[in-house]
Amino acid sequence: MTVALTYLYVPGDRPERFDKALTSGADAIVLDLEDAVAADRKVLARETVARWIAALAPGSVEVWVRVNPGALQEADICAVAHPHLAGVWLPKVGSASEVEQVDRLLADVCPDATVSALIETAAGVFDALAIARAPRLRFLQLGEVDLAADLGVEVDDDGTALLFARSRVVAASVAAGIDPPPAAVSRNFRDGDALEADTRALARLGFVGRACIHPAQLEPVRRVFTPSQDEVRDARAVLACLDAADSGVAVDAEGFLIDEAVARQARRVLARAEQ
Repeated sequence: MTVALTYLYVPGDRPERFDKALTSGADAIVLDLEDAVAADRKVLARETVARWIAALAPGSVEVWVRVNPGALQEADICAVAHPHLAGVWLPKVGSASEVEQVDRLLADVCPDATVSALIETAAGVFDALAIARAPRLRFLQLGEVDLAADLGVEVDDDGTALLFARSRVVAASVAAGIDPPPAAVSRNFRDGDALEADTRALARLGFVGRACIHPAQLEPVRRVFTPSQDEVRDARAVLACLDAADSGVAVDAEGFLIDEAVARQARRVLARAEQ
């Protein structure tokens, strides 16, 4: 299974945007029944999304639905469950048991669907590893606006206030052997350079891909996670140098040590380039 790099949110009560999202260039679209939909339009959005997914032809773009938490969740999942659905995004997950409940529900209504859990509370941060190991969990995410509110912190440009949570989610994903987490949304869709710089900072922390709220964000995000020709060349040179060595370590032309850890990074670059 390839790792999507761009996930485009679409409000679940705006059906005129659904088909456009499929052709936007995003790797995946996320039909949102939660934050993007007013309380009095939740049922309408659920029915609208369910009809559209049921009529959807199979394609290369993944289709996810972010369902509501709490009392609306089961009805949301049962309504949108369909073989064409990649899976559901679960907001405000605080424990593995919440994912386990959804796993049991999906086993009956959509057995092939996967799950992404959004960590948006302090409890979720500290239970990240258990959540990552829950059944059907494909990748974790951070809901950073809600998490900052729960923690009572103010997030500035360098993101220091959420560094612990970000690193914990990345580490939990690696420990559980699931896909790396995509970075959280940015409200900035007018300054592409600033968005790209922010996304690069998150990529250095181990995030792969990013959730987007506007099509203008797709290209800057994709550039960050698509290896350049120089990066591909350097990665190939690393592997060639190590393959030619008489032992498990080598020294490149510039005098830097190359071992298996360096080689793993190089293989990751080449795998992403092939994708």
